[in-house]
Amino acid sequence: MTAVLPPWLAEVPGEQPHPLAFASVSGAHLYGFPSRDSDVDLRGVHVLPAREVVGLRTGEETVVRSWTRDGVEIDLVTHDLAKFCRMLLNRNGYVLEQLLSPLVVLSSPLHEELRALAPGCLTRHHAHHYLGFARTQRRLFDRTAELKPLLYAFRVLLTGARLMRTGVLAADLTLMYDEGPPYLPDLVAAKRDAEHGGLPDGAPRKEELAGDLDRLTADLERARDASHLPDAPSAHTALHDLVVRARLGDA
Repeated sequence: MTAVLPPWLAEVPGEQPHPLAFASVSGAHLYGFPSRDSDVDLRGVHVLPAREVVGLRTGEETVVRSWTRDGVEIDLVTHDLAKFCRMLLNRNGYVLEQLLSPLVVLSSPLHEELRALAPGCLTRHHAHHYLGFARTQRRLFDRTAELKPLLYAFRVLLTGARLMRTGVLAADLTLMYDEGPPYLPDLVAAKRDAEHGGLPDGAPRKEELAGDLDRLTADLERARDASHLPDAPSAHTALHDLVVRARLGDA
């Protein structure tokens, strides 16, 4: 059973210190394997007014908040529009997934413009982001034996390979079962029962898991090398113009 997002989540964007261009859900809910006790990772973009970016005292480029409401932990991170656009142009898969997340809590015309420019931010070098994240999660799994980092590793390798081959970003692991090992549905089902649980009974041995992760890593590397995605983003000028218009209130 997939965890249900709280109905009051749509109230959160309006409670922030700066107006938000968008807010979306990331993390396990986006990846297709939230647990009953998963927190909600809310991500987005805020827009600092011009007076907070042109003077000696500047506003917060990044706002980070965590709190609990009705027993649900909320983890909120928003970036100012200019910082977010710089991150988009720097082959950052995190912000790309946040921008294109289908779990939208708040949208706006500015959000839609950003989404329309997302294809111009894609490069073959996004593979480095997914390969690096997979390495980090594998080390975490080796150290803790928790199921969560193992699923994260599988998810990013499959997401990265599909992105390299098709130019389409798919963050939900459950939509990529046919591209991974056959035991993934069972691992996802176990993860939904406990956020920090270990491998379920009957799970493959660690040697088999490592072999499959090695295979998917090599698959992503081959997809990167054969990808038709460009080496550099093409949306720099369009994003610059968008930031200027948003600052001046014309977006």
